[in-house]
Amino acid sequence: MKEVSTAKPKRLLKKFGLATLLPTLLPTFLAAAMQPAFAESSQGTNPETGRSYQSHQLRDDKLVIETSDSQVTLTPLNSGALEVHYQREGMKQLPSFARAQLEADVQAQLRVSQDTLRYALGDLTAVIHKSPFAIEYLRNGKNLLAEEHGFFANETMRGFRFALQEQEKLIGGGQRVLGMDRRGHRLPLYNKAHYGYSTESNQMYFGLPAVMSSNKYILLFDNSATGTMDLGASEQDVMQFEAVAGRSAYIVVAGNTYPKLIENYVDVTGRQPMPPRWALGNFASRFGYRTEDQVRETVKAFREEDFPLDALVLDLYWFGPDIKGHMGNLAWDTNAFPKPVEMMAELKEQGINTILVTEPFVLSTAERWDNAVASNALAKNLAGKPKQFDFYFGNTGLIDVFSEDGRDWFWNIYKDLKDQGVAGWWGDLGEPEVHPSDTVHAIGMADEIHNAYGHRWAQMLYDNEKADSPEARPFIMMRAGFPGSQRFGMIPWTGDVARGWGGLQPQVELSLQMGLLGFGYTHSDLGGFADGESFDREPYIRWLQYGAFQPVYRPHAQGHIAPEPVFHDRETRDITRDFIKLRYRLLPYNYTLAFENSQTGMPLMRPLFFEDESNLALMDYKEAYLWGNDFLVAPVMDESDQVTVELPGGTWFDYWNDNQYAGDIARVDVSLKTIPVLVRAGAFIPTVGDMKNTREYSSKELRLDYYAHDSVDRSAGYVYEDDGVTANAFGKGLYEKLMFAGERTESGIEFRFDREGKGYSGAPQKRSIELVLHNWRQEPSSISAGGDIFKLVSAEKSLSNNTAWFNKRSKTLHVKFNWTEKHQALTVTL
Repeated sequence: MKEVSTAKPKRLLKKFGLATLLPTLLPTFLAAAMQPAFAESSQGTNPETGRSYQSHQLRDDKLVIETSDSQVTLTPLNSGALEVHYQREGMKQLPSFARAQLEADVQAQLRVSQDTLRYALGDLTAVIHKSPFAIEYLRNGKNLLAEEHGFFANETMRGFRFALQEQEKLIGGGQRVLGMDRRGHRLPLYNKAHYGYSTESNQMYFGLPAVMSSNKYILLFDNSATGTMDLGASEQDVMQFEAVAGRSAYIVVAGNTYPKLIENYVDVTGRQPMPPRWALGNFASRFGYRTEDQVRETVKAFREEDFPLDALVLDLYWFGPDIKGHMGNLAWDTNAFPKPVEMMAELKEQGINTILVTEPFVLSTAERWDNAVASNALAKNLAGKPKQFDFYFGNTGLIDVFSEDGRDWFWNIYKDLKDQGVAGWWGDLGEPEVHPSDTVHAIGMADEIHNAYGHRWAQMLYDNEKADSPEARPFIMMRAGFPGSQRFGMIPWTGDVARGWGGLQPQVELSLQMGLLGFGYTHSDLGGFADGESFDREPYIRWLQYGAFQPVYRPHAQGHIAPEPVFHDRETRDITRDFIKLRYRLLPYNYTLAFENSQTGMPLMRPLFFEDESNLALMDYKEAYLWGNDFLVAPVMDESDQVTVELPGGTWFDYWNDNQYAGDIARVDVSLKTIPVLVRAGAFIPTVGDMKNTREYSSKELRLDYYAHDSVDRSAGYVYEDDGVTANAFGKGLYEKLMFAGERTESGIEFRFDREGKGYSGAPQKRSIELVLHNWRQEPSSISAGGDIFKLVSAEKSLSNNTAWFNKRSKTLHVKFNWTEKHQALTVTL
């Protein structure tokens, strides 16, 4: 870290009557100015806060400023991110939950003048004004964000105030149904269940004390306590965070583009590790399977109806016959599941993974209650005894995941179940759903750490899973957490949503909001969870169609209407089967999205405003989204045979029939069998053949659909592949990247095919490629690769290696060849 003083030494010496000593003292003064622990003192009181600058020091990689009422520590996290921590004597501070514990390599530079400290990280600069004391933030020399009042604290509240710019839009706050721009709202920060929500909700399962601004910054309040984010609701131009306790710190992240902003953010809060490949498959799930026989009957129905299946989820009936009275048993109800180990082994033999629900509550009537008390596993009351309270499921205690005893007790249960064959964990009610304020945890009271409970629970699972099986990828699905929970592999869902159109309509908004702040696998109970008075088949079908382009495919519901499509009428089965099979065929594309997320934090579902960052109006659009880079998906949200889709520029092809759309909007005709799915001009879409589940996945035969268009001269894509199970396979080099590119020439198109990586267990030695060129209007004069001339055949069934077939009716050219070399080229000449 480098510090440079821009104050004039001669003027300062004259001020203190030392001008005559200048020749003697100046060298010493300048040398001291460059010392890493140099401190400068001055007085400058902010008349509104009463806060005055007194001195500053550089301590290792941090800038520490002493003011009249607090110590302010600025810690660089990367070239575009900075933590600011206000600490006041006697004020309790909690550890950071949001920050990943990573070493930061930042060449920060401090410049000191009479009026300011300028702390530059590279992309982000903090300007600390001495009088009045305030901090503002610049990106590329331009104002990005500024404290208005800055830090405030009294006996019952602490927080921060920032100034908002006039046209600024704010996305964030986590799961809410309020529209994409949350400016003008006052958001409670207390993770709380909202059973049966539909088209509006101000407070839900998974809140986030963070916002993303249209000015391309993220502001994260690293405080887990009960509080509120006021985004210009009370005062139009002020963003205020307030909490009853907790860590008095915030993190500012900047980026020149939204993708870069997200990358800088997850560099600070942690990247989501890749899930096992089976997590991208189809799940059987309901509330809930009551017996082993019912499990087997369900799996049999999927097989007989030709539906792929990768996982089966067991809700709370696995440990008790009734909804109430058994929570906390967390051991098999052997009357209903007499041979669970054999059952899970049987499922595994078919390529189906078992996931169990668990909750953090132990009822006083549960078989494990006495053991939990004796093991010091439960949170306490004010008298130091296990805290007991009543809620829907019975009289209960709450496991203290903030205590070592609580974590060890809980993990021992998981470890035993894992050894029996459980493949994944579902953590439910982890807000926690009921959490009395007088509950005492190892590090604080309930209201201090409430919003970090699910976060700490996920960390306990992830850390122990990695210690127990370091080469494996855990599956951890949770209903609540905190910024940074994604680094523990957390897969959130949007809670107990109502069935019907009203439940479907907010789901894109919810997933986009969460994905932009690190949670790229946020998904919904497909078809809706909460039972209504009647069942409407059409929104159920539409929801499951949308699910094919959602991070996790998991229909789940309560009541008398089955969530699994295999138990519905024939037309429903046929329609949903097609979409589920399509999801499996798209595994090369979808798995590559998972890889990109693990590297840069880019969500799988992306807002359209990423395509036109200057269009602020597009930030409000939540009726459609990008699935990765090349698909634009618009779920059908009501009874309609035509959907109007806003376009972010460029040309787009209808995935079902190759119709082309350009301009500002597309009016897409739909039937019950289709939803609007558009493909970017110039895109390569990789697919494989049908399979029973992801265990059968192979890219030995790979189809590449290339969408040719005059407006796109060059385009490229790639597929990331590994064995689907090994942790950090990319970091170990155990992967392949299959890269492909196309470039238009005056005479046709030249394609390049390249591979990188050491390979992985089970990787094909060669691949049979079917390259399909869409929007191809004439039979080519020649096709060549490596000196080989391809033969044109008259029918698709005649395709074999080094042959091609032109389909005049669909305007597609099919080219088939073997990809054996690391670098290959293919030329299509008009």
